[in-house]
Amino acid sequence: MKVKSLNWIMVPTAAAMTFAVDTAVYSNPVQTPIAAPLSLSGNSGGAQSSQCGFISAEPIQVLTVDQPTPLRFKLQAQGSPTLWITGPTNRCVMADTTSNGMIEVPGVWEPGTYSVFVGDMKQGSFPYTLSITQEN
Repeated sequence: MKVKSLNWIMVPTAAAMTFAVDTAVYSNPVQTPIAAPLSLSGNSGGAQSSQCGFISAEPIQVLTVDQPTPLRFKLQAQGSPTLWITGPTNRCVMADTTSNGMIEVPGVWEPGTYSVFVGDMKQGSFPYTLSITQEN
């Protein structure tokens, strides 16, 4: 009798923990203006092949731009990192051999919702840091 009651406790608990972990993995959407620089870190790459290397199935950040806004994306990673930003304007930037894993993407971003992915050209997974700042 105790085994059955334990199963009823474990199954809902395991399901609740799965949903809690799932929601914690994804970043909260951010809307401009950005008062302070966003700083993100994690591991690059993923299993999904894209035009910008291998990426995760979900973006590391979603950013909503409400009016034309000057933003700078700055990525530092090991391996062969890529930065893929999709939305009204798509940009794929790959680190070259002289950049030492550094990618910078400045520009004025048109209104819309953008998804940000940190990938790797060789399907590797390496630590990265990404900052997103609004320039004036």
